[in-house]
Amino acid sequence: MYIGDLHIHSRYSRATSRDCTPEYLDLWAGKKGIDIIGTGDFTHPAWRAELAEKLEPAEEGLYVLKKEYRLEGAPSRQPRFVVTGEISSIYKKGDRVRKVHSLLLLPDLEAADALARRLELIGNIHSDGRPILGLPCRDLLEIMLETSPGGIYVPAHIWTPHFSMFGAFSGFDTIEECFEDLTPHIRALETGLSSDPPMNWRVSALDRFHLISNSDAHSPAKLGREANLFDIELSYDGLSDAISNGKGLAGTIEFFPEEGKYHFDGHRKCGLCISPSETAQYGNKCPVCGKKITIGVLNRVEQLADREEGYLLPTGRPFESLVPLLEVIGASTGISSAGKKATEQYERLIKALGSEFSILREIPVEDIRKTAGPLIAEGIQRLRSGQVERTPGFDGEYGKIGLLTPEEISGLEGQISLFTTTELQALNKNPKEKITGHEGHGSAGQSGNAGRNESGGPDNISGQNSNNSQNSNSGKNGSEGPDCGSGQKPAAPTENLHSSDDALQPARALTLNERQQKAAAQTGRRIAVIAGPGAGKTKTLIARLHYLLDVREIPPEEITAVTFTNKAAEEMRARMDGRNLSGKTDKKRIKSSKKPDVQIGTFHAICSRFLQNAGLSFMIADTGLQTELAEKALLEFERKDSPSGLLRELSRIKNGLVQADEKNRRIYEYHQRLLLESGAMDYDDLLLETLKILKGLSEDAPERKRFSYLLIDEFQDINPLQYQLMTEWSRGGQELFVIGDPDQSIYGFRGCNPNIFRNLAAESPNLITTRLEENYRSAPDILQAALGVISHNEGETRSMTARKAGRRPVRIAVVEDERREAIFVAKEINRQIGGIDMLDTEQSETGVERPIRGFSDIAVLYRTHRQAALLEKCLRQEGIPYQVAGREDFLNEREVRATLYFFYQALYPGKKAVESLCQKLLSHWLKESPEEQLAYLTEKYRKKIRKTRPLKLLEEWDGEINFEHKEALKKLTDMSVLHSTMEDFLRTLTFGEDGDVRRNGGRKFTSDAVTLMTLHGSKGLEFPVVFLYGMDKGRFPLEFGGANAADAIEEERRLCYVGMTRAEEELILVCGQEPSCFLQEIPSENIRWERPKKTEDKDAEKAVQMSLFDFM
Repeated sequence: MYIGDLHIHSRYSRATSRDCTPEYLDLWAGKKGIDIIGTGDFTHPAWRAELAEKLEPAEEGLYVLKKEYRLEGAPSRQPRFVVTGEISSIYKKGDRVRKVHSLLLLPDLEAADALARRLELIGNIHSDGRPILGLPCRDLLEIMLETSPGGIYVPAHIWTPHFSMFGAFSGFDTIEECFEDLTPHIRALETGLSSDPPMNWRVSALDRFHLISNSDAHSPAKLGREANLFDIELSYDGLSDAISNGKGLAGTIEFFPEEGKYHFDGHRKCGLCISPSETAQYGNKCPVCGKKITIGVLNRVEQLADREEGYLLPTGRPFESLVPLLEVIGASTGISSAGKKATEQYERLIKALGSEFSILREIPVEDIRKTAGPLIAEGIQRLRSGQVERTPGFDGEYGKIGLLTPEEISGLEGQISLFTTTELQALNKNPKEKITGHEGHGSAGQSGNAGRNESGGPDNISGQNSNNSQNSNSGKNGSEGPDCGSGQKPAAPTENLHSSDDALQPARALTLNERQQKAAAQTGRRIAVIAGPGAGKTKTLIARLHYLLDVREIPPEEITAVTFTNKAAEEMRARMDGRNLSGKTDKKRIKSSKKPDVQIGTFHAICSRFLQNAGLSFMIADTGLQTELAEKALLEFERKDSPSGLLRELSRIKNGLVQADEKNRRIYEYHQRLLLESGAMDYDDLLLETLKILKGLSEDAPERKRFSYLLIDEFQDINPLQYQLMTEWSRGGQELFVIGDPDQSIYGFRGCNPNIFRNLAAESPNLITTRLEENYRSAPDILQAALGVISHNEGETRSMTARKAGRRPVRIAVVEDERREAIFVAKEINRQIGGIDMLDTEQSETGVERPIRGFSDIAVLYRTHRQAALLEKCLRQEGIPYQVAGREDFLNEREVRATLYFFYQALYPGKKAVESLCQKLLSHWLKESPEEQLAYLTEKYRKKIRKTRPLKLLEEWDGEINFEHKEALKKLTDMSVLHSTMEDFLRTLTFGEDGDVRRNGGRKFTSDAVTLMTLHGSKGLEFPVVFLYGMDKGRFPLEFGGANAADAIEEERRLCYVGMTRAEEELILVCGQEPSCFLQEIPSENIRWERPKKTEDKDAEKAVQMSLFDFM
């Protein structure tokens, strides 16, 4: 028979002991009498390296500590290590944030390496031994099965309120809801410290699963608090068979569930500890402070139970309920179990009698009495017979156990050692078992023996005394609550004990309002709609398209809708593709046309398509190629300008923003010739060439038919060249419909002008203008704060009405410097999601109830990409998953450019210019027969490029070429996660704006993550919670000089307005000691200033666990 504790942690996990090393785990497993111990934390690279160095193979799939690392005093019988780890999944599913911990067991360290490599593509596995992934449990299980089919996936401590599968605050009601189609691969469940088998037997849906118990130890001394009994061949396969199939799983060793931290309900800060029935009486509200009560494990079991308390499962395995020996020593002698005296007594017992489990379970009491004296001997005797007083734990407070009263301790201390155990027992005949707050139970012994006899457990278990299955489904004691020691007796239930913040109820506009209807159905040659943020602009645009198609029956091939981003175009296509305004599927439209023929896209995408249809063959010059050609041009004309500066100047010339002098004209013409020779066009050329062709067409030319009904989204953001193109597209057309908001014009550096609506009106005397002034997105305080800022710009009086209800002032957090700004953001995100681990959850109560957010509900916006570096570091440190939106420098790395051009030429054969550039870029790595190698690779990938996800293609490609710099290619792989086809991925990289181009902070599956992006990139998006980071003087607004400084400040203010109005429910502005001038423009009644607490830096330097929150 072997004892196994499979769920533990290393020193690399948060809030763990420094002694969680292989040496001390080996030592303490020996002291405890544990034969098989989990390694814990296999995902952490440093821990895996340490395990590989210090362990050596024993039996198949098991390891032992190398002899040179064993500590003095370690028992001669060596415990076996099995590779295990815990992973925290925090994600949103079914409109709820789910937080579930999972225990994974793997066949060997090689399997751990392979799975860790996969998980590294998903999230940060370096900062915590128990990594946090924004990944659904079902997907995590799929990854494990793909990477290590022999692995075992066990939902961990399944009843813990905050972080478990059935957790009261973040879990599911069924296993199928969590794991969906992969549920059959779940064969075992870990019950956790606050429940025992009889509690789980009450839920019939769990009958088919094998129940296991582990300590979840964060220090070596806590090993074996719970454990498993295995009657198996000592090997990984034997262990796997026991856990997955029950073969050889002989039983479990349990905590008394009342001793667990979450057995009863309660509220720790108010000292409230109550039973489930009392919680119901109080309406789940604390009668002291009015906040929500933390629902305990017993309550949650009763919510899901379909059997009565005391039910004995005929096939249930035997179990023993024990108390750690140190606690037995303390409870028997009246001294502190954490004190020096108890530790010394513990070491003497282990040295004299053997392992802790042997002392607690097997060694005769007489032998214990001879070594330890009558008190400890009596305590162990009572433990074995179930004579234990239990005070339930609640809301993160461990419960308490009692074995001897002070009076009994005094009496027994006076007894001489000639008394036998029987005589000592006679001194305390019929001891009264006290289970605080529990009523109406049969004896513990009856319950325990019944469980053992029916399951036919092995002799060495069934021979134990009958404490083993005390009825822990306690607490159904009517309104009579336990005396919880630190708790206080609640008063009678009362109503309206406190008033919580008004909930922010989202306004649902399932139909168009009057002005939206008017705009959508307006007729006229030229129509303008000025729509403020959150006014339903996209919805109105979609309604306009439906009106043209369904009411006026305009042929779809005569309609073009131009969007500013690929994301907006995709959303529009999705909503047009068989979906009506209410979101319901229009089956007739789907049946008649699989895809709508309405042309939808960005200016550049539509122009590219137009030129290809006109017979032109070209490639889009990426930044790398443009830079390379700019360097050649500068060298030719002996100019010392930077390539990026030259490209900006050339773009301004092409867009008509400046006139080229003779000097610039010559270099401009030379650069254009280089582009032509390369078979490439830049983005400005796409528009110029399209404009050139259009000007040569008559008004009734067939090519113009596509633009008869032209709709332009985000009209305020088109530049002079795009304006010319719009004018030329609409020449000879029927209707021009533009929609946008001059207060959201934020691209002045591209030549965009907030006066563009006025300019259109001046050119079009018959222009029909409609204003949308109802905001459906932002809470009232957010909207009023934003209007307060933008109203400092010149122009008409701004007026918008918030349709959402409730009050939640905009928060302005003032900290000392940029580093602490980033730390505050990480800390606040942790709070927003309700804590990323148990420690955070227990420390996060602020006195204010707030909704629990998912990672994807949160965005952090900043002025420049440079500001993201510190934020990323802080989020990685805390293990918070994130994605970065916007173009980044790594896209210009040669490895990345070569990769993208390779897949482009594989996807679109016959593009000679692309093939030539691809071969040139890959020549560094394809040194021998480069043409043959390229042809072979192209043919290989061309066969699967249209049916394989880009992620898998890029992972395979990384193995084909021996690239020196893997980091850039890894970032490209991270970015590909969000795309289902290589064609879509390449199109996004080619034509996408900042808001389209996103890189995961290392995620493989499409899962929850915080979004980091510039204010420019946030245009058109919305999030429940938005941080504006870096609201400091000099950083935002950026400081400008010269004659145009006033215009520049106005554009910065419009940019601030855009950022603020991305927030739906909560807006948090973060600044240093010199706040941005924009913060002073916000009405005082709509804001709340805060100064987050911090600790001294010297305290942070002492911190062993790398937690950012220690720095505050």
